[in-house]
Parts: sequence; structure tokens; C-alpha cells
Amino acid sequence: MSLLHTPRYERGTRALLVTIQRPEEDETAVLETGAELAELVRALGFKALGPLRAKLRRPQVRYLLGSGKAEEIAARADELDAEWIVFDDQLSPSQQRNWERLTNRAVVDRQEVILDIFARHARTTEAKLQVELAQMEYYLPRLAHAWTHLSRQKGGRRGTRGEGEKQIELDRRQVLRRIQELRVELEEVQASRATMRKRRLGVPVPTGSIVGYTNAGKSSLMRHLTTAEVRVANQPFATLDATTRRLAPQFDGGAVLTDTVGFIQKLPPSLIDAFKSTLEETVLAQFLVHVIDASSRNLVRHFAATAEVLEELGVAERPRMFVFNKIDLVPDRLELHAAAESLGCPPERTAFVSAKTGEGIDRVFELIRETIDAQSRETVYAIPADRYDLIAYLHRNGHVLSERYENGIIEVHAHVAPEAAGRLAPYRHFRDYLNLQGGNHKHDRN
Repeated sequence: MSLLHTPRYERGTRALLVTIQRPEEDETAVLETGAELAELVRALGFKALGPLRAKLRRPQVRYLLGSGKAEEIAARADELDAEWIVFDDQLSPSQQRNWERLTNRAVVDRQEVILDIFARHARTTEAKLQVELAQMEYYLPRLAHAWTHLSRQKGGRRGTRGEGEKQIELDRRQVLRRIQELRVELEEVQASRATMRKRRLGVPVPTGSIVGYTNAGKSSLMRHLTTAEVRVANQPFATLDATTRRLAPQFDGGAVLTDTVGFIQKLPPSLIDAFKSTLEETVLAQFLVHVIDASSRNLVRHFAATAEVLEELGVAERPRMFVFNKIDLVPDRLELHAAAESLGCPPERTAFVSAKTGEGIDRVFELIRETIDAQSRETVYAIPADRYDLIAYLHRNGHVLSERYENGIIEVHAHVAPEAAGRLAPYRHFRDYLNLQGGNHKHDRN
């Protein structure tokens, strides 16, 4: 049995959204998360109604909210003829069941909505396993309302003791067994990914990671920078899989970029844990390309949410460039530049682009080049003219500034990352060695 299931709703389902304002939250933040919830449910095909805002002074056991407010929400659902109620907060399994009994409707929370979106967008084996595991762990304590047949019992047979096991107990055992299977499968897939990552890191090529809030246009930018065929969609969490590609041929020098899962406010902890392997690509990257949706009204909060996740991952101090995307949708460019400055984005580390039209993409290439060069050593090498392998190695793993041929030697002036410099170290003083030998020399291939 798999809970990577066909959703229990149909497109066009009317859903009443409920946002909860806790004492520490201001009204602006609640309005923003409510708008974000509407975007999430629309991605699933719901017709969003509301949202209805409820202030919460102190969490209640039965409905999370007080019974009076619960009755008000139930009445509002009747009035709007809503088929579902979706909470922008996490409900306990018992609270979810209580709400369904009170309203006689399907009731879900933000976490289940995100799980269903993740299930739709999982493409690779690893992503599918991660999502199914997160779903199983979420649904395990909610089995009583996940299937309609759970109240039935398995009939006893002649010669057996008791009246038979309840269906829910059989399902629980089956889910627990599947969770164990998924963990084992996921460990195997992640071990394979770790091996490939180790192999990739063993080759001295600069690595970068594209990060940012969900739907900021990371995958669209990735296509421009790498000419990779990655999935692009104007909806939350279109990308779940870590996609690593070499930078486009016009980029002089080797480097690879990884596109990762987008960040979001109130991302459930279980999903953060599930996608740790994807986020590891960000941790291991030598530089970060932070993509911001320049057209978003919530630009500042999205920027802060991404910065917070980077802080949690321990990479906030990693060399980072700031790419404000979707400028084709921004009427006032001067205001955008002022906003970037107020967020602390240094002009020399900032680009304003449109992944849709291609405007400003060259500036991103420039920033990546400057970042890599700042992390590399500028060195002059004297390479024997017949060592084509070393010349090619320099072009793949460095930024060649100039080449000059003289007396069987190619003098190469280049920026080379420290990891690649080791192999080339003998050729830093190769010309001096030749002079000492009077020009007669033999060289070994290493």
C-alpha cells in the first residue's frame, strides 16, 4: 500500500481557508501566510474561499480554537457551501477528527496541502521515496479518518480466538512496515547520491547552489545559466529534486550549479528532515545564487525566510550573489534598486534579471566569474607545448586570462581553484627549471 495517493478531492473543490493569528504575530504576517495558503491550494485545483482569520490567545485541546469560534467557522462553511476547510496551521489528529465531526466536511491543515503538492511534483526515485515517507509518518496517527473502511472489522475464523482484528490495526501494521521499507530504500538511494557527490567533489570544479523562496524563478534561471532542460512551472514547489548541471558553454571555465527545493514559511519540520539530502547540496556549495522574486509584494519577508533557512543550514556566510528575478513585471526599477539596498544586498554582488526575457543574465555570469576568481589563485604556469592534457585541464578547471607560446613552452596566466592547483604546481616554476638545464629537458606525464 502506498500513500503517495490519488488526492481525495476534485478540481474546482470549494475550500474555506482559515488563518490563525497567534499573539506573537502581526496582522501583516497573517495576511501574507493566508495569501500564500490560497496560492498553495490553487496549485492543487481548489477554489479558494476566504481566508477567514481567527485570533488565538491560547491553544485549545478540542479544536485548537475556542468552541465559539469553531461554531462560527462551521456556520461560515455552510453559508459559502464549502466542501473542504483548510487551516493555515498544524492540527493534531484528534483536532482534525473533531473538526470533521463538527462540520461534516473534509478538514486538512497546511502540512497536508504541502504534502499533496510534493507528491504531485516528485519526479526522481529519491524525491518519491522522501515524499511517501513524509506522507506515511503524517498519516499514521490519522488512520481513523484517512480511509472510510476503518470502522469495519476483519471477521474471525472458526478456530481463532476473539472476534478478529480491527481493520485500523492491520492498516497501522502495514504502514509501519512500509515506513521501515522506505527508510531502507532511501538510505540506499542516498548512499548512491553521496558516492556520486564525492566523485564530483573529487574533481576540482567550483560548485554553486541556486537558493530562494519557492516560485522565485530558480529553475528558469537555471535553464539560462546551464542550458539544462529542467522543469519550469509557475507554481509552488515545481522543483523538488536537486538538479546539478555544468554552466553553459559561453562561461569560460568549469563550474557546476545545483537547483534545489524552494523555501517557504511554515515549512513542516518533517519535510525539512525528508529533504536534508537535497539541502546538503546547498551546504556543500562553494557559492550561492540567491534568487528573489522582484515582483512579489512580500519580497522582504520572502528574503528574510530564505536568509533564516540559510542561517539554520550554517551557510549564511558563504559567498552569495543576489539575483532579483522577474524585473519584466516591475514598473519602477529605481524603487527595486532601493529595496535591494535596504535589504543589505551590495550593488557589486547584485543582479537584476528577467529569466523570461533573458535580460540581465550576462550580469549573473559576471558575478559567478568574479566569485570563483576571488576564491582562486592567479598564477602563471609554463606548460610544455605537447602537454595538451594540462592545457585542457586548465581551461576546464580554471579561468584562463592569457596564453603565450615561446620556445616549446605555453605560458598560461590563469585563475585556478586551490583544489586544482595541486596537479599544476610543478609547472609554476617549470621555466626556471628549464633555464637551469640549459633548455634541454624531458618531462613526464603525471
